[in-house]
Amino acid sequence: MKSSRLVSILLLLQTGGPMTAARLAAELEVSVRTVYRDVEALQAAGVPLYGDAGHAGGYRLLDGYRTRLTGLTVDEVEALFLAGAPGPAADLGLGPVLAAAQLKVRAALPAELRAHADRISSRFHLDAPGWYADDAAAEHLPAVAAAVWNRRALRVTYRRWREPTDVERRLEPYGLVLKAGRWYVVASAGTGGPRAYRVDQILQLDTTEEEFTPPEGFDLAAYWTAYQADFHRRLHTGEAVVRLAPGAADRLTGPAARAARATARTEPDGWTRARLPIESIGHAHDTFLPLGADIEVLEPAELRERIAATGAALSKLYRGGN
Repeated sequence: MKSSRLVSILLLLQTGGPMTAARLAAELEVSVRTVYRDVEALQAAGVPLYGDAGHAGGYRLLDGYRTRLTGLTVDEVEALFLAGAPGPAADLGLGPVLAAAQLKVRAALPAELRAHADRISSRFHLDAPGWYADDAAAEHLPAVAAAVWNRRALRVTYRRWREPTDVERRLEPYGLVLKAGRWYVVASAGTGGPRAYRVDQILQLDTTEEEFTPPEGFDLAAYWTAYQADFHRRLHTGEAVVRLAPGAADRLTGPAARAARATARTEPDGWTRARLPIESIGHAHDTFLPLGADIEVLEPAELRERIAATGAALSKLYRGGN
């Protein structure tokens, strides 16, 4: 719509400084001729907008002019107030800052959009961690966040799962990621490229005065997407062939659920045969056992025998040892 485009031109010039008609056209995905007409419309409406000729020229707003328009649509307001999750902001020590920013944005909104923002706050609350997730206290999170922001190296004592468990590391922290209620710092330890470290497993931390520069072109979101994909590839290195009773597949979660949907083949008795990824024999045993008699493991033999042994032990226990 033209009115929305006019607001976008104002906001682009207000935040980005002088811009040529060609650049405005590219940003708005319209023709240069359309930009010329929009600029004329703004000038006719009294907006102090003028153009400079020449190589370094372009349209600009009169110094000191600020529009009170936010340019936000209803959907954008809803997304803004949904995205401002108070929990993660509080973890980073930014709770009061987030609250103040939302208050200022709300005050600048027209009455109709303000009502939408209020409805979002009253009807939606984001609580990312699962019901049974530990409340992992990350006491060093503010210091890690400051090091990320200021590009300062860290010296940490970090606890990992394999021996030796407690190790000393010099980390160059590129960014922070919140995943399922846990904070991870993506950092380089000097060799092998960046890795993800759980912030709550940092036992001791010292911030140095050593500055660092992340690799050129490093993209935190792209790294995390690739890291998750590689994690799942390494995690599920085995495969189990199973038979599932009707409805049992609906009780599977994660990769197992996706694999069941992709590989399921219905058999004459109504059960389905599927191939499911497994992390290990022990993990698969603990994952499949809650399905009880609604799952039959066909392969691998070691997993089938282990579940059968558990079933026999349970039967003996509940029959009083007879």
